[in-house]
Amino acid sequence: MLNRLRGVMTRIFTPVADALLRAGVLPDAVTITGTLVVVVTALWAYPTGNLLLGTIIIGVFALTDSLDGVMARRAGRSGPWGAFLDSTLDRFADAAIFGGLVLWFFGDGDDRLSAVLALACLILGSIVPYARARAEGLGMTASGGIAERADRLVLVLVATGLVGFGVPDVVLTVVLGLLAVASAVTVVQRMAMVHAQATRAAE
Repeated sequence: MLNRLRGVMTRIFTPVADALLRAGVLPDAVTITGTLVVVVTALWAYPTGNLLLGTIIIGVFALTDSLDGVMARRAGRSGPWGAFLDSTLDRFADAAIFGGLVLWFFGDGDDRLSAVLALACLILGSIVPYARARAEGLGMTASGGIAERADRLVLVLVATGLVGFGVPDVVLTVVLGLLAVASAVTVVQRMAMVHAQATRAAE
């Protein structure tokens, strides 16, 4: 769903990308810096209950996921390495966000159900991109589904920020539950795509 906004994000980030490139900043540096800030913030702010502050910081730096790509295209540096680095570091960021919530709910958040749901989101969220990568490694495609990374990330950050702002915790619990189900459905959808392609290839 949110991938449709990629063109808008590109127009917004182009001036920033050009300015950073003129300053000698490399796209890889933006990718790595953004990921480090997200990981450190998620594993500090969420377990300590600073949900709103953590979400604001993570939200700002998560935008570098689009900025580094714009920079790479503007500099003519787009290629396999950048795509690999970006995708790999995304897994660290996602794991830190949901892992931070797991720690919060198992600690001061004191909500075992939400902790389990956050853990389910962490696990299933890692399987979704793996299914795509494995399919592509076999010469097939397995993209799309009802819960792609951008959608999952925005929903969990919005819900976490709202709870940090004072909204009842049940809002985050419901969102985590929906994300866990949606992620599971997405895995099944991608498995079905690969099964259909493999069946056609065998005919």
